[in-house]
Amino acid sequence: MTPKPVPVQLLEDNRLIVWDHRHGNRLYEDGFYGKPLGIAKPKEEFMQPLVLDAVEGLYLMHKKKVSVSDIQGSKITYTDLIDRLSREIEGFEAKYRVYGELREKGYVVTPGIKYGCDFAVYEHGPGLDHAPYVMQVHGSEERLDAAEIVKSGRLAATVRKSFIKAVEIEARSVSSSSTGGKLKNLRFNFNETARYRAKRCFRHR
Repeated sequence: MTPKPVPVQLLEDNRLIVWDHRHGNRLYEDGFYGKPLGIAKPKEEFMQPLVLDAVEGLYLMHKKKVSVSDIQGSKITYTDLIDRLSREIEGFEAKYRVYGELREKGYVVTPGIKYGCDFAVYEHGPGLDHAPYVMQVHGSEERLDAAEIVKSGRLAATVRKSFIKAVEIEARSVSSSSTGGKLKNLRFNFNETARYRAKRCFRHR
């Protein structure tokens, strides 16, 4: 029997919260979704609410794993949630498209704010391995700045990770698909000669 969607509340800052710790544990164990309040990498069952980033919440709603309500308790549809997040979060649709594509390929993707980027990408999950990749997403209208690439690459090198630029080359609405549009992923390995080698990466595992 398919489990019922977990009830989730949308906060004013566009994060989503799972108040029932039993439901939160279920989501976290299902794919390392969200983060328990105040716990970076839980190693056992937690009692705190689970906080989901906006892209995580929308992806889980697309997969029918959660149902979303506002702070007044009114139900929010998938389309309404996309519209709100796209209006209020810069570059949201491109970030969501990248997140969905990586999740569909079997990677564990978490917010990358710790590394000053959009995502940290794991092969197994937090607490099981270190994220080998950090990723920054760029929309189809954005220009890549060479100085910013060098800066980000140096930062990634200090934490021993590959730095990924996910570039949207064809925009498309995500209203009906979590992975619409076309993307190109460029991987930059910083070496001792301060050169970068761009590679296509993130093929299906």
